[in-house]
Amino acid sequence: MLYKKIGQTGIEISILSMGGHEYLPDGRSRGFNENFKLAITPDYIFEDFGSDRRKNNLSIAFEHGINLFDVTQDSEKEALGRNLKEISPPYEIYIQTRPEGMAYTYDLYNRKMGQYALLKAEVERALKLLKRDHLDFLNIAFMQSALVHDPEYLNKIKSNVDRLKEEGLIRFVCADTFSGEYTYLTQIASDAFDAVYINFNFADYGAIRKIFLSATEKGLGIISREAFMKGQLFKMADEIGFSDRSKLAQIALKWNLSHEAITTVVVGTNNPEHLKKNLSVLDNLNLTDEDINIIETIKTSKIYQTYEKNKLREFYQKD
Repeated sequence: MLYKKIGQTGIEISILSMGGHEYLPDGRSRGFNENFKLAITPDYIFEDFGSDRRKNNLSIAFEHGINLFDVTQDSEKEALGRNLKEISPPYEIYIQTRPEGMAYTYDLYNRKMGQYALLKAEVERALKLLKRDHLDFLNIAFMQSALVHDPEYLNKIKSNVDRLKEEGLIRFVCADTFSGEYTYLTQIASDAFDAVYINFNFADYGAIRKIFLSATEKGLGIISREAFMKGQLFKMADEIGFSDRSKLAQIALKWNLSHEAITTVVVGTNNPEHLKKNLSVLDNLNLTDEDINIIETIKTSKIYQTYEKNKLREFYQKD
């Protein structure tokens, strides 16, 4: 494994990290695609998260030196907390999660995150699920509507996360949003965050224009997600007749990591063999001419062109 310092936190993160999603047979993520309302409801736990296959993935992650683990819904938090008691990490690991039911569009104007008592209670609840005494990275994901609705919103967020740090409940904070470039830039400028959590792949690359430069200038690390475009990458490959999915996944990871600003790429898979193949990208991170030609061929896919258009439109929105 290779490691990079994440911003000014003083810690080093593996350049490949592990997502907490588990998946349905058709490739869609569990929880969110079973019952979305329940998936974002605090304390609702879906059955069979953290089973033997997931524990196998954790063992593989530890064998290869992965030290950052990202979990979202409570089912993932509970499973990771339980699994880490069953399979003790052989080295220090770091966990990122977000307040349940408070992020993105789950809470109108993201009001709950602006209230310290509610945010603190939610962090404490998450820590019980994770069976930890502190959270390494708290993901604070709010929408542009929160800033418009409350001109003091960012000040409230900064005050809240500073207090959580002072109380020893969290160590670091990640900026996140689905409101695009404008909101990310506002978050980065606020001095409230230690890192940025962002979608990034060769069809959703808007962050290159301003986000990477701004984050780097502010000393923030960048955690990348959706390298495989929520599985759409493989549908693009099917459309143009490219059948080597393992090779394509490695190309996607190499493309991500070829950008110096990226600290780590979060990899999500339910299959231990797929995880091993993804990790083999560490043997050679250089993008070859063949890799670049494959990317250019993928870009001729109609699925790719539609995906790229939609993602860039979303990213450059201001409202």
